Amino acid sequence: MNEEVQFIIDSTREQMQGAIKHLEQVLTNIRAGKASPVMLKSVMVDYYGASTPLSQVANINTLDAHTITIQPWEKTLIPEIEKGILAANLGFNPMNNGESVIINVPILTEERRKELAKQAKSEAEDAKVSIRNDRKEANNELKNLDVSEDLLKNAEIDIQELTNKFSIMADEHYAIKEIEIMKV
Repeated sequence: MNEEVQFIIDSTREQMQGAIKHLEQVLTNIRAGKASPVMLKSVMVDYYGASTPLSQVANINTLDAHTITIQPWEKTLIPEIEKGILAANLGFNPMNNGESVIINVPILTEERRKELAKQAKSEAEDAKVSIRNDRKEANNELKNLDVSEDLLKNAEIDIQELTNKFSIMADEHYAIKEIEIMKV
């Protein structure tokens, strides 16, 4: 196979893998009612004037399925951690006991579960659109090459197979997340 054609196929595969990786990251941020330190990944804290990720100024643990504890390395950061959690607009109400910050993760209502499932579906669809756009770009690049008709057709078939494979992956990721969200 022509080197240029192989390069286009390989770079398309990498772009599609990137879409799936992004989908995985976004889906981990959609909470399924079970407490997890990942839920606080987007929280930033004012640490001596610098906006710093919460994970770099405190230990984050889960006590049980509905409680997250945040143990700051410096107790003076407790008010800043509380502000950061509220500013992240995650729907959590942080409480402190003077030593650490405690978050009770509320149990999701049926309505909220359906909203989250819909959000996850939307993210999966966005990933599939990105994958199809990668296919379109690759096919356009292939058409601009000076290669035989047979080689062009084979490359387009390879790219379509990649598209199908990664679209199925996006659907599978969504299905797993939907089950996780809807499980009471």
